[in-house]
Amino acid sequence: MEGLVIRNTGSWYVVRDMQGGRELNCKVKGNFRLKGIRTTNPVAVGDHVTCVENGDGNGFITAIEPRRNYIIRKASNLSKEAHIIAANVDAAMLVVTLFHPTTSTTFIDRFLATAEAYRVPATIVINKIDLLVEDDEKEYLEAISYLYKSIGYDVVQVSALEHKGIEELRVRMEGKITLLSGNSGVGKSTLINDLIPGLDLRTADISDAHDTGMHTTTFSEMFPLPGDTDGWIIDTPGVRGFGTIEMDRHEVAHFFPEIFEIGRECRYGNCTHTHEPHCAVRQALEEQRIAQSRYNSYLSILEDEEPDKYRKPF
Repeated sequence: MEGLVIRNTGSWYVVRDMQGGRELNCKVKGNFRLKGIRTTNPVAVGDHVTCVENGDGNGFITAIEPRRNYIIRKASNLSKEAHIIAANVDAAMLVVTLFHPTTSTTFIDRFLATAEAYRVPATIVINKIDLLVEDDEKEYLEAISYLYKSIGYDVVQVSALEHKGIEELRVRMEGKITLLSGNSGVGKSTLINDLIPGLDLRTADISDAHDTGMHTTTFSEMFPLPGDTDGWIIDTPGVRGFGTIEMDRHEVAHFFPEIFEIGRECRYGNCTHTHEPHCAVRQALEEQRIAQSRYNSYLSILEDEEPDKYRKPF
């Protein structure tokens, strides 16, 4: 049977026959590798696979079709290197909140850079705009929206609680497999419940003590959008950090569109925009034509080459 992986429950994968709609619980048979990268999950939601039944109503995944793209991040499990969030996606939506909890611009930029690296169109979804009542909060909302729109990213302001902006999201998802990602507590599950009435994903309040989200989604899963849109949503567990992987030091600037464009004017073709003379990027930074937050995020990815950066001290 050939099918699509629509759910990952750790050691088990649910594979859907896209022709008949039948679903089969499968385990992985054999070892899978992606370009030699060790991953915590050899199979990801969104993978097209071949599986065989084992006689007890379950099956084994025996092969994975080549992926046209994937979103990957450095895993927190130190015994492995990376975790594939999802594969074969048409679009990615990063759900963020400016307050309660606060999504850092570094996290946003790292996600966007990864999407750029794998040629996945990305949209920033700013949720919980109903909580922004003070003038300075509203000004910050517009400033963040303007920053990313000026770079060329699609930005949608929504309130899952008040059902604002939901139709805008639904239109963008029509006919696509869309990955939804974000920190815990940003309201992904509530948004998906709005987009797919009756799904009733579990939601939870954020921690009062730390103003951070608590995990409600444990494993990645695909859900079909209602109606005849032929669209799917991939819901993913909330993540606190986004370590990048597979990025060559001299290619990182390619994944920051505004830095890449201005970097064409640098004297040296292999300029890292950190110390070289006659660097057009650092000049643009001084002239405020590049946002300091974006440049800081760029530098932080350059530092990802340090092998112990994500290792916790004993």
